[in-house]
Amino acid sequence: MKYRTLGATGVNVSILAYGGSSLGAEFGVIDEAEGVRSVHVALDHGINLIDTAPYYGRTLAETVLGKALKGIARERYVLATKVGRYGKTAAEFDFSAARVKRSVDESLARLGVDHVDFIQVHDMEFGDIDQIVTETIPALREVQRAGKARFVGITCLPVRLFRQVMDRVDVDQIQSYCHYCLNDTALADHLPYLAQKKVGVFNSAPLAMRLLSDAGPPDWHPAPAELKRACAEAARICREHGTDLGRLALQFSLANPDIHTHVVGTASPKRVLANIADAEAPLDRDLLERLLAVLAPVHNLSWSSGRAENN
Repeated sequence: MKYRTLGATGVNVSILAYGGSSLGAEFGVIDEAEGVRSVHVALDHGINLIDTAPYYGRTLAETVLGKALKGIARERYVLATKVGRYGKTAAEFDFSAARVKRSVDESLARLGVDHVDFIQVHDMEFGDIDQIVTETIPALREVQRAGKARFVGITCLPVRLFRQVMDRVDVDQIQSYCHYCLNDTALADHLPYLAQKKVGVFNSAPLAMRLLSDAGPPDWHPAPAELKRACAEAARICREHGTDLGRLALQFSLANPDIHTHVVGTASPKRVLANIADAEAPLDRDLLERLLAVLAPVHNLSWSSGRAENN
């Protein structure tokens, strides 16, 4: 397993991180015991960063993860969770200072720890950016000073919002999703700015929330039909070559040295081991070029998320 340092934080993390969304059954029903074992397998094979959120499974992911972490030495893992998003509707976002502080305490109780390493504003495009800059992030700095979190970060889908927020207030880390993968590399344009700010960079969903997989995306996936068709064609080509699109997609993202870590969600011990094997295997450059050509017509085609003014 390779490790990189998260910006100015000094925290060394595995380039492959464990994403907790699957523990919340976001991609289908899970076996809780298998989910717990998947966390143990990840830690035993060198993955040291775990990212979760109260939103995943509406607290289920944090609850299952808390069971998995029970009895494991705290120094063995770097833990990240989030605040602000608690459900699927607009009414279930709350970025107020009082709510995010309470949310941190609730997460710590579910996770069974006295602090997290990274506390992140979840999907900030659903909030008022002025509130996030002047209220939410300052509240999380109070959480940090209280010793409940080591660092403060932000997450969102529209990559331009990172600069919009960070031009006004300092953060330690960002998490982008679905914007550095085979079909979409919009995050790459912002990497020089992020490096200048010396923030840690999490690239979440390098398989584009299973768009880039042999099985295809879940029914709720918001991608346009044109993008889904192109990814399905890429998956077909991979099958013809006796391989899996997800493998190539993961390898493509991991090859960028300017991104510190890549968050992949799974509740399957076998999938954890497969991801590690894929990360260490050589990249088929010829097949990669063919896939990039297939996906070129939909390159950086995304979808809207959050408030209209934030897209």
